[in-house]
Amino acid sequence: MMTRRRAAKKTLRKIPEHMRLGHAGEDVAAVVLQKVGFRLLDRNWRKGRLEIDLVCADGDTVVFVEVKTRQAQGMSDPADAVTPAKQRLLARAAQGWLAAHDAWRRPCRFDVVCVLRNGDTFSAEHYRHAFDFSPSLGGGHTAWQPW
Repeated sequence: MMTRRRAAKKTLRKIPEHMRLGHAGEDVAAVVLQKVGFRLLDRNWRKGRLEIDLVCADGDTVVFVEVKTRQAQGMSDPADAVTPAKQRLLARAAQGWLAAHDAWRRPCRFDVVCVLRNGDTFSAEHYRHAFDFSPSLGGGHTAWQPW
């Protein structure tokens, strides 16, 4: 009979390193955001192939948070991964979340949290209102929303 600890270790081995790093980065980002007063509404929310890492409330504002995690000695800046194509996917995912939660009337924005891991230590930088998304994605929106 396998103990829980052995089963958990065996499961961890199956998860690729980059996925474990990403999950750890999301954990760090969630803690950082909660420390500044954000309330976590959803984590890894999915609709089909679309995903939002973290959905938070900052007062009355719904904040869609993209978390990018990298090794500190890496060659690229985590923020560079939030390309215009990624921004379009995030906006479509946000539209799905707003529709699923009947939250079209709430103000919202997109934030990015960049997390760097240096050994066992993590550092995070939070970019509020990291990008606007101006192209319209269709009905259900209100005038203040960027899509």
